[in-house]
Amino acid sequence: MSQGAPLPVGVVGCGRMGRLHARVYSQMPSVRLAGVYDLERGAGDSVAAEHRCRAFADLQSMLSEVRAVTIAVPTVSHAQVAEPFLQHGIACLIEKPLSQDVGEGRRIIELARRNGAVVQVGHIERFNPAVRAMERLRIEPRYIEVTRISPLTFRSIDVGVVLDMMIHDIDIVLKLARSDVADVSAIGVSVVGEVEDVCNARVRFANGCVASLTASRLAMKTERKLRIFSRDGYVSLDYQQRRGVVVHRSGNLAAIRDAVARLRSGQIDDISQLNYADLVSIEQLQVDDVEPLRAQLESFVAAVREGTAPVVSADEGLAAVELAKRIVDAISPGMVL
Repeated sequence: MSQGAPLPVGVVGCGRMGRLHARVYSQMPSVRLAGVYDLERGAGDSVAAEHRCRAFADLQSMLSEVRAVTIAVPTVSHAQVAEPFLQHGIACLIEKPLSQDVGEGRRIIELARRNGAVVQVGHIERFNPAVRAMERLRIEPRYIEVTRISPLTFRSIDVGVVLDMMIHDIDIVLKLARSDVADVSAIGVSVVGEVEDVCNARVRFANGCVASLTASRLAMKTERKLRIFSRDGYVSLDYQQRRGVVVHRSGNLAAIRDAVARLRSGQIDDISQLNYADLVSIEQLQVDDVEPLRAQLESFVAAVREGTAPVVSADEGLAAVELAKRIVDAISPGMVL
C-alpha cells in the first residue's frame, strides 16, 4: 500500500462502541473501512450495510484485509481477540480497559512488542476537549478530586464500577500525578450483584500528590467532574459539558489577603458581605470543538502510518488496570453487600 492510499481498517465487535468506531472510520478520508465482524452475524450485517463495507464471516478472513483494527468486544475477550491481529503485526486500538486483569494486559504488550504492532488503548477522556485544554496548563497537582456518577445502564453489571467507570479517571489521574503509587485505600458497596456498584478510593502517590476518586452507577443523575488543586491554582472540569475553569494563584492571592485584612481590622463587620467569587478572577478554559472519538481515531491512524507514539500506550493502559486491581483488592475485605 502506498503512503498516500487510505489505510484499510476493521472493527471487531458491533455493539454500541463498535458502531461508533465504524461510523467515524467511514467518515475519515485517510482510511478505508474494509469491514466489520461480530459473533452475532446480524449485528455485523447491520453495521456493514449502514457503512457499505464487508461483514466478515470470521476473524481469520479479516487478517489479510486490514492494517489496523478497533477491538470493541467485552473486556474478558480483549486478549483472545487481539492475539491473531498482533501476531500478524496488525495495529490494534483496544477499547478501555486494556484487559480484564494484569496478566492478560502483559500478554497483549508482549505480543505487540514481539511482532512490532502498534497498540493504543481507548481511554476516550484523554481526547475530551476540556482535558486537552487543561493539559496545556502544565499544572502540578497536589490534590485531585474526581466524581463520576450515573444511573444504572444495565450494560456492564457483571463488571464492577471500578473497571466499568472509574477506569476513565484512573487513567487521567495517573497522567496528571506522574508518580508511582505509594498507597491505596477504598470502600465499596454492592447492591445489584456481587461486584461493587459504588466506590470511593483514595490514592497517595510517592511525590505527595493525593487523589480521591468516586464512582457510582446507582445515582439519580449523571455527573462527571474533575477538580485539581495545586500551588499555582485551581482547575475544575466538567467532562460531560466539555468545559472548565481555572483560577490562578498569581493575581488572586493579593485580593483574598486584602479581604482578610479588612475583615480583621473591622473595615468589614459582616462576613456575609464577602463573596469569594467576586474576589477572584475566574478564567474559562479555551476548549476546542472537536469530537473526542474522531480525535482518538485520527491519533491512532497517525501512530500506524507515521510511527508516532500512541496517545495512550499499552503500558499506560496496563498501569490503569494495575491501579484498578489495587483499588478492587482494597475494597474486597470491607465490601458492603
